[in-house]
Amino acid sequence: MVGKKGKYILFGLVALLVAYMVYDAGSEPGINDLKGTYREVAMYRNENNTGPIVRIYAVTVKDTLWEEMRQYGDFMLYTKYGTTKVYFFPESRPAPTQVFPKRPHFDKKFEPSCLAVYEKDAMSQVSFRKMPFTQQTAEDRHELIVGAK
Repeated sequence: MVGKKGKYILFGLVALLVAYMVYDAGSEPGINDLKGTYREVAMYRNENNTGPIVRIYAVTVKDTLWEEMRQYGDFMLYTKYGTTKVYFFPESRPAPTQVFPKRPHFDKKFEPSCLAVYEKDAMSQVSFRKMPFTQQTAEDRHELIVGAK
């Protein structure tokens, strides 16, 4: 049998463990810890809860801190076998207020001002492209050649 003193020690250890877990959970880094100013101006999420979840965001940024933009994308919600795309636009230029599930995800008039795109695909592979609409991607070239879309 554990005496009265042993119960207090055990209770104290459990209380310390719980306090540490609460502290650790609350001290995780997040979007608010980034130096840049990020403002979500448009968001799309499909309503299909039985298949892949598709999330598309348009975000304005004050500074072009490339590594922080990538970190911002890493902090965004992601569902296994789903996709998450984040388009970054300068705060000083017009940005889309609506994004769509199919390509192009926003009005083409905003493409020249797009600074970067972050994408996490169904296999959890991350890609981050700077100035994505100034060069054709392999997917775009394939669409031009094959006519597939």
